[in-house]
Amino acid sequence: MFRFYLGLLIFISLSMFIVPLFYTVSPYDLNPNKILLAPSFEHIMGTDRLGRDVFARVLEGGQTSLIIGFLAASFSSFLGLIIGITAGYFKGNVDKTITIIIDLFLTFPTFFLLLALVSYIEANSVILILVISITGWMGMSRMIRSESFALSNKPFIKILNITDVSKIKIILKYFAPLLAPIFLISFSFGVAGAILAESGLSFLGLGVNPPQMSWGSILSDGKAVIDIAWHLSFFPGLMIFIITFCLIQISDYLQNMANKKELV
Repeated sequence: MFRFYLGLLIFISLSMFIVPLFYTVSPYDLNPNKILLAPSFEHIMGTDRLGRDVFARVLEGGQTSLIIGFLAASFSSFLGLIIGITAGYFKGNVDKTITIIIDLFLTFPTFFLLLALVSYIEANSVILILVISITGWMGMSRMIRSESFALSNKPFIKILNITDVSKIKIILKYFAPLLAPIFLISFSFGVAGAILAESGLSFLGLGVNPPQMSWGSILSDGKAVIDIAWHLSFFPGLMIFIITFCLIQISDYLQNMANKKELV
């Protein structure tokens, strides 16, 4: 099933960028004669309240959601990796200080922290990537810190430290490869979380600003007419569900594989 979920994730992600090259209907064109049309051969996912093609908008919005999700997760994961290794390897006061900082960030509910940050900043894709990254590194750092702490007590690491091998070389050559499985597990969860965070903010009107769109903003557009035009909210919601579900299943598979290796 891992290959199925990975293939589905890649297929949908690539489709968001490739299909618009062939499906040339504009997601911005208004048509007062085609308001809230149901899905048909002419409009695969129907039209919205302004007569715009929903399929074209889902493709355009998918690009925004995926770019924000993957970039935000990349930045937060690498930030968490660096902080976690630093805490676990150097220990002592460095570890205590970093642990206090992590705990302070975890004290605030992540989504409410996102809301607080975005409320004072005019949101756009770059701002959303930065804000989601700032609020999403703690889980990765705690996992990496725990594993780094255990690795630093291994005999071969102690020998390397005694022989005055460069700390940077130890971290890059020995720590990084051993921590790669944990990084991938946390990263896949992070992408799902970042997409959901962006969608939630855009749904509340605090995410991307028109005319830019994302799955969350398209979903929000359909909430007022959901009783007469189900398709307007259904399709962007379906994309969010499929992508996040695939990412979670991939993460679970990687975690199971990592656990099996530890048992062996």
